[in-house]
Amino acid sequence: MKNCNRTGNRKSREQFYRKRVPNLGYYFIVTDTKETEQNYMFGLRDSIPKELQGKLVIKVKKTSTSNLVEEAKNMASLHPQYGEIWIIFDRDQVANFDEIIHEARRQGIQVGWTNPCIEEWFSAYFGVMPLHSDSVSCCDKFSRLYLLRTHQQYAKSDAKIYDKLNRFGDERQAIKLADKKLREHIADGKNKPSEQNPGTTVHILVNEIKAKIQR
Repeated sequence: MKNCNRTGNRKSREQFYRKRVPNLGYYFIVTDTKETEQNYMFGLRDSIPKELQGKLVIKVKKTSTSNLVEEAKNMASLHPQYGEIWIIFDRDQVANFDEIIHEARRQGIQVGWTNPCIEEWFSAYFGVMPLHSDSVSCCDKFSRLYLLRTHQQYAKSDAKIYDKLNRFGDERQAIKLADKKLREHIADGKNKPSEQNPGTTVHILVNEIKAKIQR
């Protein structure tokens, strides 16, 4: 008999629902003062079921990117239940980009990096990840692409950016494209994140969370 417990009694709707709640785990996500990354991550959190949103804690720390690993570690130590620690940042003008990523991983912290800027990852929602020499050209090119696809002006301060990227773009295809780009870089012998332009690992975090939700 469907939906019955061992005594033969039909399970209540509450019992059945509780059993189906995904085992998301707890994520502690830290980014720097960049408003764009903050808004995107809040949008990701708000897109998952409300009963799971408390499992994603997003902190914005006013610190230099070089100190982000240490700050994330210190902040996460106050919340030991959050087993998955991530930092989110761009290459932009960060001189020790590779070293920060290496140190984070050495300390068990996952990294959602984008080279050269977060708009490279946003572009993947529209099916492209073009090469850009710097973050300024990356942002400018994405702004034109965003206007073409949405008929709206792009603003880095847009609190609804995650929702709009999903409404006008395709997250599943974006994840596939980002993964393909990383594999191409590795095949070409480009093993350092600073060499992997265009590239991102933000899609790994997004894919992991969404895959757990959809199980």
